[in-house]
Parts: sequence; C-alpha cells; structure tokens
Amino acid sequence: MAHQLRELEVLLDGYEWVGDPRDSVDAGGEHTAIGYQTERFDCAATNTFWLSEQPAEPSSVGWDAAYPRVATWARLRDRDTGDDLLCLNTHLDHQGTAARTEGIELVLDHLDSVARDAPAVLMGDFNCVVGEPAYERADGHELPDGRRLVDARDTATVTHGPTTSRTDFHDLIPEMGIDHVFVSEDVAVNTRAVVADRDDDHYGSDHLPVVVDCEP
Repeated sequence: MAHQLRELEVLLDGYEWVGDPRDSVDAGGEHTAIGYQTERFDCAATNTFWLSEQPAEPSSVGWDAAYPRVATWARLRDRDTGDDLLCLNTHLDHQGTAARTEGIELVLDHLDSVARDAPAVLMGDFNCVVGEPAYERADGHELPDGRRLVDARDTATVTHGPTTSRTDFHDLIPEMGIDHVFVSEDVAVNTRAVVADRDDDHYGSDHLPVVVDCEP
C-alpha cells in the first residue's frame, strides 16, 4: 500500500522503490513494488503491467479475477560491475483460477521479453501452493536463452522457518506456502528463510516475509 511504501522509504534509508498501484483510481492502493539500494544499483528500466487481456490498461481486471492485479519488473544495473539483474514481482488473484493461470502466462511472457541474458528473480504472492497450476507453470520455465527458473526452496544451501507463509495474524495457517521466489539457474541461493518473528500478541501481517539470499 502507498502509506506502507512511504514508511519503508523512511525506515530504509538509501533505497528507491519502483512500481505503480494496481488501481489507477486509488493511488494509495496495492503495489507490487521493488526496492533497491541506490548505492549499489541504478534502475536501468522498469514497468508495471496489468494481469488482464489489456495489460497496458490501468485498473483492468482479467478473466475471473476479483480485483485488478499487476506485476512490476526492474532491470537493476550494478554500479561497480555494470552487470544487470532482472527482478519481477507479482501478485496473482486469490479467487480466479483462470486469472492465476492466464496471469502467470502473461508474467512469464514479459519475463522472457525483458530478461535477456541477465540473472533473473521472479517473486510474489501466487495465491497457490506447490503443485497447483500457476506454480507448476513457473517452476522449470525455460527462458529464451535456455536457462530455466528454479524454486529457491530447491536450491538453497540453508533453509529456515515454517513451510507455510500465511497467518491469521495470531496463528500460522498450515499448508499455505503461497509466496514463492524463483531464480534463473545461473543464480546461487545461499539461504531461504520464512521469518516467523512476532510480538506477544500477533504477527505483523497475514503473510510472513520470505527472505532469499542469492548471488549470480
């Protein structure tokens, strides 16, 4: 949400954020923002598109989705080496089966068109668990140059935390690992962790943070 982005901008000094809201009428609404450390990276290119039959149309709702859904990508250029890193963040619909299936197809098409030879990271709330269609479509997806996407779960040297990433704010919801991070197979994943820290009363969100420490 826009107010949360503003808070992050204060808390995370030295970071910039890219990404448009999913609803052009409600600019304070949900984003699939990408943050990057400006001391290390320049953003060479970025775009937000809608998961619908009109991906360039702001606020468009696709297929059987309950809400507008978006994806944001950013090509980040290392200031020291000049190497690129392609990041794409998305949020698939929670209600529409067709919207998730068609949405991930659109996401992968865009990833194919912008990744080129850069190491790639695809991440987001897929609203589906391992084994369901949208997940299966992304897992192992072959980029135009032959590299494949792999689930960070499968390649991480160290893993930590619960298998679920969902809460009801007070308790974990079992078997709901719906937040996924995929990397191109030229990216090494050192650690993947689902962070279940909480205060005495509740979790900070209905989703747990998924942290992936990786390097090309």
